[in-house]
Amino acid sequence: MIIQSMKMAIKAIASNKLRSFLTMLGIIIGVVSLVVLVSLVNGATGSINDSIDSLGSNSLTVNITSGQDKPLKLSELDSLIENEIFDEIAPTSKTSVTASTSYAEENVSVTGTTTAYMNIEKLEVASGRFIMNPDVDNHSDVVVISEDLAVDVCGRSNVVGETMKLDGKNYLIIGVLESSNSLTSNSDNSDYQAYIPYTSLIRLSDGISLDISSFEVSVNGDDLDKAETILENVLLNRFDNDEDAYSIFNRSQIAEAMSSVNNTLSLLLGGIAGISLLVGGIGIMNIMLVSATERTREIGIRKAIGATRGSVLMQFLIEALMLSLFGCGIGIGISELVIVIVNIVGNVSYTMSISIVGISVGFSVFVGLVFGLYPANKAATMKPIEALRFN
Repeated sequence: MIIQSMKMAIKAIASNKLRSFLTMLGIIIGVVSLVVLVSLVNGATGSINDSIDSLGSNSLTVNITSGQDKPLKLSELDSLIENEIFDEIAPTSKTSVTASTSYAEENVSVTGTTTAYMNIEKLEVASGRFIMNPDVDNHSDVVVISEDLAVDVCGRSNVVGETMKLDGKNYLIIGVLESSNSLTSNSDNSDYQAYIPYTSLIRLSDGISLDISSFEVSVNGDDLDKAETILENVLLNRFDNDEDAYSIFNRSQIAEAMSSVNNTLSLLLGGIAGISLLVGGIGIMNIMLVSATERTREIGIRKAIGATRGSVLMQFLIEALMLSLFGCGIGIGISELVIVIVNIVGNVSYTMSISIVGISVGFSVFVGLVFGLYPANKAATMKPIEALRFN
């Protein structure tokens, strides 16, 4: 009986192609909205999470906000991480300077740090080397630059051994970083990064001193909460229990925040698309009511020759369900096409979320059954005599 009802449903849908397509349009739009939007959000946040993960989430950043009475010196840093849970520590201080060569000049963000910074931030050197301990000890005027800075200011990436001026002072380029070390790939100054020995930055900028204002610590393992607690106790002891003297930032909080934003966006966009699907369901219910009215005499004849209430109910319910599923199938096909176009135009690699496709199919089935039930029940409860008299 189900197979026969499906055949009758397909015949009824095919006999009114334009009306059937317009009926399915609400479902198509809802499915496309749900699948495309959620897949793009998942793809975008996944890309951002990969960038965050590439920087490493097993590190803590400490900012010294006060404690001028007992300033933290460069020579004291190693004593802060005597616990085995800590791996490396590096001071960080930033300033903005003008980087120039005979080729071009740009505004650059310069970070003063030490050797350990490379491992903590998981930087990769494409050519040359990173800052070493003798560079820090000797206050060497050496610089490691990002590939974008090398290309835009020096004219090419292979510039190890050449000289670059930072605010008019000559620095020897000892290394060029891999381009993948940059979170962004646009043309603004966020890609122009330079790294020099911390002691050299003190001489370059009047606002920097031997008093450490910020440093980063890498952690052995993934228990950042435990490491943060231990580091907080060390700093409390160092600054005489002054909790306002410092602040600790746990980098894993970025990933957690991104995950929360991703979930919220997915739910929000899914809800908007769900409304579209509900509107499509109302369209299905409307057209099935019209179909039941148009086929009143057919229903009367079927009941007169022995068709049961259940068989008529099944026929109309399956027809509503197939309208919804056909619309869902077309919507999924269009969604795949849209994602392919976005990948080509935007030079990205988003993929259709299989779980969202499954949710779309399940919701379409739900919509078809719920909004098809009333018209199907109305058709099934018609009295044969009244149906045969209908003109």
